[in-house]
Amino acid sequence: MNRLDTELHRLYLPQPIAPQQAEPAQDASPALIGADGQVRALVLELASAARWEAVAALWQGLQNELELPAPAIAISGAGYQVWISLAQPVSVAQARGFLESLCRRFLAGIAPRHVQLLPSLQSDAADAPEAPDIPGASVPARHARLIPAQLDESGHWSAFISPHLAAMFADEPWLDMKPSPDAQADLLLRLKSLSPADWRRAQLQLEPTEAASTFAAASSPLPAALPDPAAAAGNRPDAEANAPTSPHDQLAAPTDELDPRRFLLAVMNDPTVEMGMRIEAAKALLPYSTR
Repeated sequence: MNRLDTELHRLYLPQPIAPQQAEPAQDASPALIGADGQVRALVLELASAARWEAVAALWQGLQNELELPAPAIAISGAGYQVWISLAQPVSVAQARGFLESLCRRFLAGIAPRHVQLLPSLQSDAADAPEAPDIPGASVPARHARLIPAQLDESGHWSAFISPHLAAMFADEPWLDMKPSPDAQADLLLRLKSLSPADWRRAQLQLEPTEAASTFAAASSPLPAALPDPAAAAGNRPDAEANAPTSPHDQLAAPTDELDPRRFLLAVMNDPTVEMGMRIEAAKALLPYSTR
């Protein structure tokens, strides 16, 4: 088992791992739904038509409003995926209810046809039509394909990506080559699972104040830009109200609102970005250096 496999098992795969899941066949993905029908991975996919701003609003809301650990962000070929990890598994029905609550809170302005909630029940005919069946599961459910994976004969790959650079994949949500397993492991290494206490608290916070038949019933508009993390932190007693803007904040903004030179500077100075990308950003800035 390599470092990437270790991180995927730590965050997303059922525990304990069944013997037949420990060594999957070549090019096969371990099942994200356990034989008991429970899951630790909750995946919300937004098609490219939903735009990066919607994904950013969800990603920020999970952390700033619900005070949950940061989820992973992936590109799936069709759009973006937000991967939430649970420390303790839950049933498919519980996972589904939680994802629907997230949609009502953070994605009210997105048409349901642009959103997939995974895991899904087989009875949801329009949901996740290409998600693989889960062999051995005790419930008729489907889940996402484990990332990274080759998408089709085009040679494109799905991959986990840095949230700081996610906006760059808005038009082409894939990689042209297989991502480095070690780089993928590094992205997952910093992530944490929702504890049982996190799960219960978030469920209480997400309880609707008024009944709603579907998450699309609400009509609140999407934010024009990402929430300001410094402003959100100002509501916390242990935060400084006038925290300076960081490279993280600059990179998280939609790319059409960034000056290219400022964007490259932010990439170069961000210690969480892979060194290769920082070096390429520095090379691109060399012609504009005054020294």
